[in-house]
Amino acid sequence: MEYVIQLIFSFLATASLCVIFNAPIKAIPYCGLVGAVGWMIFYSALQLQLTEVFASFLGAFVVAICAQGFARRLKSPMIVFIVSGIIPLVPGGLAYNTLRYFVEQNYTLGLETGIRAFLISGAIAMGIVFSEVIFQLFVQFMRNSLTSMQSFSRNKRRQ
Repeated sequence: MEYVIQLIFSFLATASLCVIFNAPIKAIPYCGLVGAVGWMIFYSALQLQLTEVFASFLGAFVVAICAQGFARRLKSPMIVFIVSGIIPLVPGGLAYNTLRYFVEQNYTLGLETGIRAFLISGAIAMGIVFSEVIFQLFVQFMRNSLTSMQSFSRNKRRQ
């Protein structure tokens, strides 16, 4: 039941932020789905006792893969899906607490939470980059495979 609640609220939060970001109306449900899937990967990874950083990386990786698929399917920019999809993963609360600790002159705790927020943000960025690199490698592999099959077919017909 807890997973269903997490899924519903992450979908609603992501879709609501899409409205604020002026996402195309036809893309809003898909953006919500991308955010919900990314959050569920993150949440499931935390339940499996993985670190916040690795869970954020996995969530962002899946968000970027889903965003590429929906961008191609709906013929929309990929950024629409990625920005809305990573919203649940962004460590905004940690960043806020970092500044609060520094204002309260609790520098040790501020530095600790700041480093955590920085690592999580970096993991999100790396998840998106890795997804793009793997996708480009896959596309290149498919093109090369198709080209080699076509040239093999042409050579076979000539014989």
